[in-house]
Amino acid sequence: MIVAIIYPALRIGRYLLLLGVISWLPANANDHELGRLYKTQEHKSVQVGGQGVVIKILDDDNLGSRHQRFIVRLKSGQTLLIAHNIDLAPRITELSEGDEVEFYGEYEWNIKGGVIHWTHRDPRGAHVAGWIRHGGMTYQ
Repeated sequence: MIVAIIYPALRIGRYLLLLGVISWLPANANDHELGRLYKTQEHKSVQVGGQGVVIKILDDDNLGSRHQRFIVRLKSGQTLLIAHNIDLAPRITELSEGDEVEFYGEYEWNIKGGVIHWTHRDPRGAHVAGWIRHGGMTYQ
């Protein structure tokens, strides 16, 4: 599995094109970067991709835009809240604790490990599109 911090880049199959260079990146590279962002308390939004195991499914957030919410644990042990906008993307069906998910979205720091959001397309096309993969399906 290839995962990476995606600054201006394009993922093509199992390769990542970064400024004209094709690179293989280890799966734990993203855990390291997410850990660094958390430890340094960087409050800027950073586009990231990664994977984790669902450890808790929370109630939907229905204030404003509706969000399906769940917590994942990365291989590093760090936890992240995933807030998936279900007004703009389909709900992740049959999601259970113990399931593995891949994600690509925007990381924002919080005291509990961080939040991943923007896991959908931007209807205005101004923001990078994100996604969640679960059970062979991509939710965007």
